[in-house]
Amino acid sequence: MQQKIRYNNLSNVAELRKIVRAFYKKNARPLPWRENTDPYWVMVSEIMLQQTQVSRGLVKFPEFISKFPTLASLAQATTPEVLAAWQGLGYNRRALFLKRTAELIVAHHAGEVPRDIETLKRFPGIGPNTAASILAFAYNIPNAFIETNVRTVFLHHFFAGEENISDAQLMPLIAEALDRVHPREWYWALMDYGTHLKKQHKNPSRRSRHHTVQTKFEGSLRQIRGKILKILLIEDDLTTEELATRADRELRQTQRAIDQLVDEKFLYANDGRYSLVK
Repeated sequence: MQQKIRYNNLSNVAELRKIVRAFYKKNARPLPWRENTDPYWVMVSEIMLQQTQVSRGLVKFPEFISKFPTLASLAQATTPEVLAAWQGLGYNRRALFLKRTAELIVAHHAGEVPRDIETLKRFPGIGPNTAASILAFAYNIPNAFIETNVRTVFLHHFFAGEENISDAQLMPLIAEALDRVHPREWYWALMDYGTHLKKQHKNPSRRSRHHTVQTKFEGSLRQIRGKILKILLIEDDLTTEELATRADRELRQTQRAIDQLVDEKFLYANDGRYSLVK
């Protein structure tokens, strides 16, 4: 019975709207991708912020946009140019996904970020939540979606003290609370409020069934992959042995990282030597 009340008591959702809007009115964050909601800016920011803190995005986003001011300029750039601009953000495959998406949009959508969620979901690195967020922030098109700060808000207010809460339990509430007239501003407000809650309380997202603890970076395959890309941005056409020496890693682990990067089309192999895909 308690669960049914949580899902159907509209006064709870109405009260949440008041709390979120009141907070946002006083504490809205001035972020560059909010001041300019050009669909290209929005797409870059959403992919960049998938696994990057906003504080880091505030540094790297202007640099990236300065280097690639339009979707066409990103599509025409070389892979090394895009990876060089992405340095410091980690998860380099996002840069590759972003470039490939730009190429597809230029080639098949007249250079315009699509307004259709199913089309957006087919682009590399863009799942249903990122697609919905792009539509909300770029075009003010309402779709219910969930990300870490949105999850925090709904866990905190509707599932206090409960553990192992699934996103499927949260989504009906998120859809009910959605402002379908002003979804852009509503999600801005939710995200700012969720960020605030994380600072005030032990991260409620830890009570989500989908919460994962990031694996240790130091010594990981992810760290080696990043080192290899950084090395090849400076000095191209190296062997596994040369890359292992420069990365200060053992040969087997270096080769494993290289094989992954070749499979993902970051690198190409030529007679035992490796270079960045151009």
